[in-house]
Amino acid sequence: MSGSLQQLWDYLNSDQAWSGQNSLPALTWAHVQISVAAVLVASLIAIPPAVLLGHVRRGGIVAVSIVNIGRAIPSYAVMALILPFALKYGFGLGFWPTMAALFLLAVPPIFTNTYTGIITVPEETLEAARGMGMRPGQLIRQVEVPVAMPLILTGLRVSAVQVVATATLGALVAYRNLGTLIVTGYTSPTKGGLLAGAILVAALALATDGFFALAERRLVRWRAPRGRAGDAALAVEPEAVPA
Repeated sequence: MSGSLQQLWDYLNSDQAWSGQNSLPALTWAHVQISVAAVLVASLIAIPPAVLLGHVRRGGIVAVSIVNIGRAIPSYAVMALILPFALKYGFGLGFWPTMAALFLLAVPPIFTNTYTGIITVPEETLEAARGMGMRPGQLIRQVEVPVAMPLILTGLRVSAVQVVATATLGALVAYRNLGTLIVTGYTSPTKGGLLAGAILVAALALATDGFFALAERRLVRWRAPRGRAGDAALAVEPEAVPA
């Protein structure tokens, strides 16, 4: 067994790995909590306006451009900018600076894909629905959102995986999660904790991707023909926005 694997094995067999505030269960749970919270809040904030702008087909391109400006700012820089305000107004270190950075990271894919999905609903489909007497609210709920659901779920999937992978940065502003093992592992003489943290973050990201892939298959089965040709037909660039 190599030195790194031996250190990982020794760490996993120690009490430190399974008890205390820096144990694997505690840090994994904290990592999952903040990731779910960030994606959930981002969804509640991003999806309604994206659906509305896609429905009226006005102002969406400008909104998408503004929302995506946040993607040019590194998450660590966002935390550094928010940290003084968090300390000044009593929010402190840890959860809130991390949450703010992850929220800003999560919004662009969700907003962009939702808007793209709504605005690309075929016009003839909308005209047929209006001809049946559907009101705007019914049109959104019964036609536009169901048709756009594959792209909406893709946006959620991309966002969630990014958030899970990036949440490790919270350790730099005193939020205890799996990133804590990675950060402290750099200065530790043994790298067992670092390896365990990195493996668990990768596993969580893969599990998150798999969860949304399964959800997409379950929720949009009516859009997915059998075979690989059907899967290819649903492949849409996550950030593609029609001109």
